[in-house]
Amino acid sequence: MPATVKKVLHWLLWGFIIYAVVTNPDRAADIVRAIWDIISQGVLNIGRFFGNIVNG
Repeated sequence: MPATVKKVLHWLLWGFIIYAVVTNPDRAADIVRAIWDIISQGVLNIGRFFGNIVNG
């Protein structure tokens, strides 16, 4: 993908994020919280997986 296309997509993404936060901050916070929960649960589960492998 050309650099100009990446740059335009990058700015569009940030523009959408700013728009979403300004127009509906409560919903934007809920989305960020949900994404954080998914990531943190994934990291915990990976840790449990490797802990079970090590501890047998």
